Amino acid sequence: MKEFLYGIDSGVIAAVLFVSLVAVVELGYRLGLRSRHTASEDAKSHINAIQGSILGILALLLGFTFSLSLQRYDARSEAVVEEANAIGTAYLRAQLLHESVRDDVLSLLRDYADVRVRAGDVSVVDSRTRDATTERTLALQGSLWAQARRAAEVDPHPVRTGTFIPALNEVIDDFGKRDAALDRHVPELVLLLLYVTFLMAGAIVGLACGVAGHRPSLVSYIMITLIVVLVFIILDLDRPRRGLIEVSQKPLVDLQLAIRNDTVAPRSVPARK
Repeated sequence: MKEFLYGIDSGVIAAVLFVSLVAVVELGYRLGLRSRHTASEDAKSHINAIQGSILGILALLLGFTFSLSLQRYDARSEAVVEEANAIGTAYLRAQLLHESVRDDVLSLLRDYADVRVRAGDVSVVDSRTRDATTERTLALQGSLWAQARRAAEVDPHPVRTGTFIPALNEVIDDFGKRDAALDRHVPELVLLLLYVTFLMAGAIVGLACGVAGHRPSLVSYIMITLIVVLVFIILDLDRPRRGLIEVSQKPLVDLQLAIRNDTVAPRSVPARK
């Protein structure tokens, strides 16, 4: 199911959050100011206690959400390394195949590496281009598997074909892992819960200031700014291939260059983490 917030730019969400927080703080302040003279000391103490509790819950939710987005970012980074490693290994083992299929397989693997590098530049919200890239990837996988079957028929020697087929299978598996990692992100329900908690915390901070008879201090707005910056980072980590923080495609780019120059060697294949 397509989620509404996932397609919105992180900066827009952060800006809306900042405006919303400033608005609810001001609203809470005005409401507290009205009851300033009628509120007892016990009521003021109760409001301050609730304020501390809500801010504690907010900190817990922020930490939990940041951890989720960081885990998904790490998973995407590892998926790139693993896919580059798998393609490099398959390319090396393809050099052992019978000469009747070797050149075709190496050519297909060069094209495959090019497509996987291009896939790293396609935004996940650009569904048309992403679908076209995926179709091209699947077509190349089909061609490679057909060549693997042909190689097994021509030369069933386990040292040659028997090592290439598992490597090709790993290439296909790692494509699926990397593609699935792109679709994993913080659930929208968690982000909405976080937003509601932000509004409640801002309103209570303003209410506490109003009951106390003073406007929210500069420190309050610094806290709001820090919260918005942290939310922006969470969203940026959670949205691959767009924003300021992107997963590095260097392992695949380096492999692509090595394949083009025919300099792929075991030591140049990115190691698994």
